[in-house]
Amino acid sequence: QVQLAESGGGPVQVGGSLILSCQYTSGIYCMSWHRQGSEKKREGIAGILSNGWISYSPSVEGRFTISKDTAKRIVYLHMTDLQIEDTAVYYCAADPNYGDRHACREGPFGMDYWGKGTTVTVSS
Repeated sequence: QVQLAESGGGPVQVGGSLILSCQYTSGIYCMSWHRQGSEKKREGIAGILSNGWISYSPSVEGRFTISKDTAKRIVYLHMTDLQIEDTAVYYCAADPNYGDRHACREGPFGMDYWGKGTTVTVSS
């Protein structure tokens, strides 16, 4: 059983930056970040495979960076130029079955493991 624990959320002003962390207990080939804003559908925003291949959603590409420290067992999401519409609960997820970086990010058939989420609130 893989356990995921997010941290690093909080309030931030428009244009600011935050780094989210996802501590995991066991390595999984596909790890990703998803978010769900109020009254919005959950969105896969960044995915990373064990081989280092990465995928971003158009909504965050160029502003967010996903990275992984395998020694520390942490997946990071470095978020910059945050906007009001980035306000959401951010979830870390993992699944051993996705071998494609885009599918890893989108999780079209669901993700096997989820964290409880961390809230990011962007205000002007």
